[in-house]
Amino acid sequence: MAFKDLREFITALESRGLLKRIQTEVDPDLEITEITDRVSKQEGSKNVALLFERVKGSDMPVLINAFGSYERMALALGVEKLDDIGDELREMMKLPYLSLQNKMNVVSLIPMIKRAVNFPKYVKHAPCQEVVETEHPNLDEIPILKCWPQDGGPFITLPLVFTKNPKTGKRNVGMYRLQKYDRCTTGMHWHIHKNGAENLRDTKAQGGERLEAAVAIGTDPVLTYAATAPLPRDIDEMVFAGFLRHKSVEMVKCKTVDIEVPASAEIVLEGYVLTDEVRREGPFGDHTGYYSLADDYPVFHITAITHRRDAIYAATVVGKPPMEDCYLAKATERIFLPLLQQMQPEIVDINMPLEGVFHDCCIVSIKKSYPMQARKVMHALWGMGQMMNVKMIIVVDAHVNVQDMKEVWWRVYNNIDAKHDFEIVEGPLDVLDHSSPMAKWGSKLGIDATKTWPEEGHTREWPDEIEMSEAIRRKVDAKWKELGLD
Repeated sequence: MAFKDLREFITALESRGLLKRIQTEVDPDLEITEITDRVSKQEGSKNVALLFERVKGSDMPVLINAFGSYERMALALGVEKLDDIGDELREMMKLPYLSLQNKMNVVSLIPMIKRAVNFPKYVKHAPCQEVVETEHPNLDEIPILKCWPQDGGPFITLPLVFTKNPKTGKRNVGMYRLQKYDRCTTGMHWHIHKNGAENLRDTKAQGGERLEAAVAIGTDPVLTYAATAPLPRDIDEMVFAGFLRHKSVEMVKCKTVDIEVPASAEIVLEGYVLTDEVRREGPFGDHTGYYSLADDYPVFHITAITHRRDAIYAATVVGKPPMEDCYLAKATERIFLPLLQQMQPEIVDINMPLEGVFHDCCIVSIKKSYPMQARKVMHALWGMGQMMNVKMIIVVDAHVNVQDMKEVWWRVYNNIDAKHDFEIVEGPLDVLDHSSPMAKWGSKLGIDATKTWPEEGHTREWPDEIEMSEAIRRKVDAKWKELGLD
C-alpha cells in the first residue's frame, strides 16, 4: 500500500496504536530529543512514533520516531516484512535469464514489470505550495530541533535535498543535515563522497557560481526512505520510490529554482549553494553516539519557503543506538541484499548490527567452495559503493545464522587464529568516523571465521561440532510436555 502523503501514514500509525499524540507543550531545544531518546530505547508497545502537537515557539506540530521499529519501517514501505521488497527484486532479476521456451514465466512477470517502472508524474498545483513566501522566507517559523547540548545549533535532520547535475541534468536526492544559521541560511552537510557534493564540484568545474537546490520536509514515507538509499549514481531516487510504492511520485516545479519536488511534501525550502562559500558547521551529536567534529561545509541560501497551510514538521534524532535511523538502515540491508548476491553469488545473508551504526560492522555468511574465498568477499564488499566505509567485515560459513549475534561471536571466538584469519587493509572511511588518526580514511579489519581448510594452511584435524543424535531429539520431543519444562 502506497501512502499518498505523510498525513495518511500518520493516520495508519495511529489506527494501529503505533503513534502517541503529545499535547503537553514541549521545547524543541533539547527537550524533544530527551523524550524521543527515552521512547526509542524502550521495547515493544512503548516504543511508538510521537506527534508533538504543542511545540514552544511554533504553530507546527513535530512528528518524530515514525520509522523507529521494524514494524513501523515495514508499514512505511507498505509491506508485511522488509524482506518482501528484496524478494520482489529477486524475482525481477530473473528477467535476463528467461527463455522463449519458458513463456509462462515471461507472462507472469509482465505485471511486475509494470509495477516496477513508475516514472514521476508532474503536476501544476500541489499541497506543498498552499502557502508561498518568497519575499521574506523565515526559518524561525519552523520548530527546528537542537538535539544535543554541544550541538552547534538547531539542525534540520530529516530533509530530502534535491539537486541536478549541471552536465547531465540528472536529478539527485540525498539526506544531508542542515544547520540553521539564521532565518534564511543553513549549512549543507555534503560529505566529499556524496552525489550532492559531486554536483557542486561539477558546477564549479563548468564555471558556474552556484548550484540550485530544494529541500522537501515531511514527505510520503517511501520518499523519505528513498533519499537515504545507496543507489548507483545515475538511478533517480524518485523512480526508485515509484518502484517501492508501485505508484508514480507526483512532482511540482519550485517557485524560485528550476527543480521539481514532491507535491505532497509538508514543507519545501528553495535556494542555492555557492561553489566558493563554506562556513563552520557542527559539532553535531551523531548516529555514532559521539559528536561529529565541527568543519567547513557549503552554505544553503533560502530564496523561498512553501508549505501546507497546517504543515507538520518531520524530524529525527540520532545518537547512541538503537534509534530511528537504525531501522532505515536495516531496510537498506534487506532491500539491497539481492543486489549484493547478484554480484557475489556465494553470499547467503548479511547482518549489519544496530550497534555498529551500519557502517562499522557487517557480518556475512557465504557458501565457501574454494580457499581464501572469505578474503575475496571482504575485498569485493569494500569495493562496492557505501560499503567502502565498513570498518569490520566478519565472514562465516553458510549454515551460521548471521542474525543471531550469540552464534556469530561463538564462531569468531572459537574459529579464528589471529595471525592467519585477520585481514587489515587501508581505505576510505565515513567522514563521521572519529577513530582513525586521519580524516576520511584509515584501517579496516576483516575476520575470516569460516572453517579453515587444509589448502589455507590448517593441517590439523578440524573437530566436529557437538550435536545430539536425531533419535534422542525425537524421543525428548515426545516427552517434553510431560517433563513440564516448557
